[in-house]
Amino acid sequence: MRRRTLLLSPWLCAPFAATALRTGPKPTTPLRLGADVALADAGLARSLQQGFGRDTGIPVQVVRMPALALLEALAAGELDAGLANAPGAEEKLDAQGLVHDRRRIGSGEFVLVGPLRRGPGPLGGSSLAAALSRLREVLNPDPAAPVFLTAGDGSGAHVFEQATWREAGIAPEAPWYVVAAPRLDLVSQARARRAYAIVERGAWLTQGGNPLAILVDRDPRGVESIHVMRSFRSPHPAGKLFLAWIAGPQGRAVVGRQRGYRAA
Repeated sequence: MRRRTLLLSPWLCAPFAATALRTGPKPTTPLRLGADVALADAGLARSLQQGFGRDTGIPVQVVRMPALALLEALAAGELDAGLANAPGAEEKLDAQGLVHDRRRIGSGEFVLVGPLRRGPGPLGGSSLAAALSRLREVLNPDPAAPVFLTAGDGSGAHVFEQATWREAGIAPEAPWYVVAAPRLDLVSQARARRAYAIVERGAWLTQGGNPLAILVDRDPRGVESIHVMRSFRSPHPAGKLFLAWIAGPQGRAVVGRQRGYRAA
């Protein structure tokens, strides 16, 4: 009998591994997937959770938390896998060997939203940093004036927003710079306060609308890179399979169908 040795990539192995796990013993505990707050609020994490469960029969528990806190929990082994959008912080953990198999699965976008103003808009067509510089001119200590609402929580949107203020050469400060209430989504709070904010497009498409609108988008620097990775300190038996599935054709199809995102 002629024998051939096949070298299979993780993407090709995933369907076979999934079949084995579907017909064989299942892990006794769900895989704990940490997801940045915006990725959870937009429904992306839930769609991936449902798709993986449908294909493998393995349960996934989504834990909604800001990206930086998520990465700390991942490094400590308190989560099995993470879905994050803070590449700089992720790369540090990867370099330290605290996360494994970090893969880019898709992209989104950070946008500036705020109340529409009468007459020509002062922000349209600008880069996000240039828009913040111009926006600072209309933000003032008057209690009746608009405010800029920041997540202030270490989420991917917050990390990006802070970097954009630095690029603009502005140190935001009270009273026009206001921190959002913890554990509540940023988009809904900005709408309630008619405030300016930098938010994630996927979350905006799910929760946004009047009285706010997107004022600045399509800035190349606003591209959001979304990565999945697993914890070095977590021995969950489905960890490798989950990353192979999410970075493979099945997971990519789920990401591509989600409003506001593109598959990698």
